[in-house]
Amino acid sequence: SDPRVCGCCGALRPRYKRLVDNIFPEDPEDGLVKANMEKLTFYALSAPEKLDRIGAYLSERLSRDVARNRYGYVCIAMEALDQLLMACHCQSINLFVESFLTMVRKLLEADKPNLQILGTNSFVKFANIEEDTASYHRSYDFFVSRFSEMCHSSYEDPDVRTRIRMAGIRGLQGVVRKTVNDELQANIWDPQHMDQIVPSLLFNLQVHVESARPIYVASTSESPAELTERCFRELLGRAAYGNIKNAVKPVLMHLDNHSLWEGKSFAVRCFRIIMYSIQSQHSHLVIQQLLGHLDANSKSSATVRSGIVEVLSDSAVIEASGSVGPTVLEVFNTLLKQLRLSVDYELTGSCDPYDSNKTTTDQEKQLQEAVIKTIGSFANTLPIYQRSEVMLFIMGKIPIPGIYPALGSRMIQVMLLKSLLQVAECYESSNMLTALPSSFLEPLLSCTLMEDPDIRLLVLSILISLIDRHQNTHKFTLLSILSDISVLKLKVEKCSRQDNLFMKKHGHRLYRHIFLACLEENSGRSHYEALFTLLALLSVELANEEVVVDLIRLALALQDLALANDERLSLYNRCAVHALCAAYLSLISQLTTVPAFCQHIHEVIELRQKEVPNLLPEDVFSDPPRIPASLEGVEGAVLFQQCKITEVLGGSGYNIERLNTPFTPQITDEDRLSRRKSIVDTISMQIDMDPRYNSLYLTVPPCLLFLYLFLSVDNANDEEQEKEKRRLLVERFQTAPFEDLAAHCGAKSSLLQSKLDQIFELTIRPPPSPSGSASQGQTPSRSVPVYEMKFPDLCVY
Repeated sequence: SDPRVCGCCGALRPRYKRLVDNIFPEDPEDGLVKANMEKLTFYALSAPEKLDRIGAYLSERLSRDVARNRYGYVCIAMEALDQLLMACHCQSINLFVESFLTMVRKLLEADKPNLQILGTNSFVKFANIEEDTASYHRSYDFFVSRFSEMCHSSYEDPDVRTRIRMAGIRGLQGVVRKTVNDELQANIWDPQHMDQIVPSLLFNLQVHVESARPIYVASTSESPAELTERCFRELLGRAAYGNIKNAVKPVLMHLDNHSLWEGKSFAVRCFRIIMYSIQSQHSHLVIQQLLGHLDANSKSSATVRSGIVEVLSDSAVIEASGSVGPTVLEVFNTLLKQLRLSVDYELTGSCDPYDSNKTTTDQEKQLQEAVIKTIGSFANTLPIYQRSEVMLFIMGKIPIPGIYPALGSRMIQVMLLKSLLQVAECYESSNMLTALPSSFLEPLLSCTLMEDPDIRLLVLSILISLIDRHQNTHKFTLLSILSDISVLKLKVEKCSRQDNLFMKKHGHRLYRHIFLACLEENSGRSHYEALFTLLALLSVELANEEVVVDLIRLALALQDLALANDERLSLYNRCAVHALCAAYLSLISQLTTVPAFCQHIHEVIELRQKEVPNLLPEDVFSDPPRIPASLEGVEGAVLFQQCKITEVLGGSGYNIERLNTPFTPQITDEDRLSRRKSIVDTISMQIDMDPRYNSLYLTVPPCLLFLYLFLSVDNANDEEQEKEKRRLLVERFQTAPFEDLAAHCGAKSSLLQSKLDQIFELTIRPPPSPSGSASQGQTPSRSVPVYEMKFPDLCVY
């Protein structure tokens, strides 16, 4: 063709096209012609209405260069677009942006990794620009999908694959920055977007964290794992209250789908990032989602449940006070429910009776320990008053002693008491009336009447944790004779008015249960050490003059208990009680600082060391214990004398009359309803001997008296007979036909109903006669129950 014709046509081309053409050099290696780029930028600023045409023309050239594989010119075109974007912020920028995004899309759709990375870099630059005008119609759905796909790149070359994945991460970060604050854009927090963005980030975080060596890209000093974590934190940090759920749910699903709960470490890492990144006032929403997810996985394997609980525990520790939010008891209710389910699964060996999902005792034990640890973690984040409510709540979940004799109930009781101990260990209160109210103390102490030694030890540990307010417990853990307690450096404060009220109200209960705890034949060294610690803490934390007298009376009563030839106590237990009394009286004598009292206790202990060292803790609690052949000759000077103690303390102003009154455990309803032989025998003896309780049969209603006598007779049976009866009953229910069982139960219920009818017949009085007295010679009318009486309408409201 004639060059003159071409020159003529070139001169007629629009100016913006000529300016665009001029920025491209003949050799693409020379790069962008900067002088001509400045002219193009000045023209775009002077004539902003031409900006959209400039963008469309650049897009046209870029498409042609991509198709012809002229990648040098492609880079120049993208650089020109970037500079124009940075320079122009006029109202017509939106049309230019559309052309720009079209060009970026073409690059991202290309098969060449370099073009994809180039397009990503341009998009990231665009994402950092704050536009003056909002866009009503722009969509980023393609970019979310494409960048997420790049995050999962499987390119053969590992270095190129890493660069592509990092480009995808930076692209997703750009999308979030561009859309999160623009209310006119499609909501990036919608599940359709979050379900792509979050798993893509977690995939890269997992891959690079678990790799053997840290990976770095040559063009940056930041590793993929660091970039991913920074992007994830930025995403979570921008989440508002209503978006937390959509951001966290994909995390839970990703951990489920890829079995990442079992490893724990990655799941914990993810939620540490979440808890540290979101706004602190939203933390309880994450906790609630984790609890809901734990509920949803109630029938999953123990390792999965354990992993979720571990994450919960770690998240609770991270969060400050009040992380649980307004649903405090719901949190603990969910955790206690999981504890109970775990016990059931441990007994049955399966998480789901309709599935082959088996479980083992070790796995369930691990889960139970994790749940208990988590309960303590949550309790530690709560204010004091809420911890008190939680302890009451947990106590209400403990099965009543004697009602559920099954193994499962025993395991549940142990687990719940361990949970209660976790809360008690982080409970701090200066007022014992609020720390141990009647509604909590009474059911807790009732657990000391249980035969299981583990349960009794847990109850003692809980009491010790709540009573010790000055961290003195560790100073009394070793049960021994101390010649000088000043080495303990005890923290002692004057007993407050509230403490005096507490001991006046509840002291007798504590003394009584300490006494009954020493009656247990299956108590071991740890039990006596706990009892010594409890007695010592009562003396240090809550003792006034009256309490000191009562504690000394209790110690002397325990000595009498050990001296009595009671078949319920073994020789070891009797020696252990003697050793306990010696260690405690040595301690309290030094706390009272009465020289004559200290002298008497010291003399008895010295004599024991020479003649009967088996009655001192150093021998009894050695390994193996050194105990005598019998206690027949234990009398006289090797015993602590009540008359001597009364004399020396009376001379120092203590209440002599109270000291001369032997300690006797008081009777409570829990004793009457207890199904334990030893307690019933003790109470029966006290009722016969103490005239104060002779009116018991007159004041108790006949129906309750009948139940009490029924239980007493039932408990009087020999323990071996009771076990044999239970074995036969279990065997019968396992082998007998259903019809026989139904008939047997029906007959028992009929018999019980007839007995109750007789009792009610005796207790219901006949209605009064209108004349005030029955007619002479007339047969008294039959008693009419109140619920069968006919009343006039005017008497009914």
